Amino acid sequence: MPTVPVTLAGGDAAVHYDVDGTGPALLLLHGTAASREQWGPLTALARDRFTVLAPDFSGSGLTTDHGGPVDVADLAAEALAVLDDAGVAAAHVVGHSLGAVVAAHLAGTHPDRVRSAVLHAAWPVTDVRQDAEFRYWLELLADGPAAFARMLPLMAFGPRYWATATTAGNEQLVTDLTKLVQPGTDRQTEADRHVDLRRVLGLITAPTLVLGSAHDRIVTAGQQRDLVAAIPGARAATIDAGHGAPAELPDEFARLVLDFLA
Repeated sequence: MPTVPVTLAGGDAAVHYDVDGTGPALLLLHGTAASREQWGPLTALARDRFTVLAPDFSGSGLTTDHGGPVDVADLAAEALAVLDDAGVAAAHVVGHSLGAVVAAHLAGTHPDRVRSAVLHAAWPVTDVRQDAEFRYWLELLADGPAAFARMLPLMAFGPRYWATATTAGNEQLVTDLTKLVQPGTDRQTEADRHVDLRRVLGLITAPTLVLGSAHDRIVTAGQQRDLVAAIPGARAATIDAGHGAPAELPDEFARLVLDFLA
């Protein structure tokens, strides 16, 4: 479980990452409020084909930093530092939500380091509606993780989850999620508020899959179309889930990712 030092705009960070498996490098970038542990199901299915690198961004897991604001460029610098530390010239990159935004930034600013990219629930630029959502998250987080965790299934999961959910099961999920909300979620949410990839999307040269969720409450279908149109040669696919597809439908999500990488 290596740690690599990185200099960010606001100060220094020590980025922790996990390494598992063997084969070409596969870099997995987690979403807001999550950590590298988000990728357990995908790693289990990918480790026989790929060397999986899964970092904790600033604010999550075992990574430590200056404690101040971070932005997408900072998080991309952390991802790049992991590749350098692991001795990887170029990797396949998979990101979810904020992690997908970071993956797109990395692919556009360092195209020689990205062999292919899967961007799940990414968006090209934060609009007024999204900013209102993220401001709501910050208000919930100000009262601690419990209120934010109660919102997460409502925000992240689609009809397939709710069709079989029970009150007791959902309450247990909320309890579990409360323990998993990362201490730097508010800082990552501030990074979400200021996403603007429009300058870099046209510079992406890697084969790219823009993977959308059919029931995403955060990223609209129009934003997904704009992302596909802005990335040269990008392909599009949709999963029948909410924004949190990697957790809601982990096996189906992994199949879509691994089929593209193959």
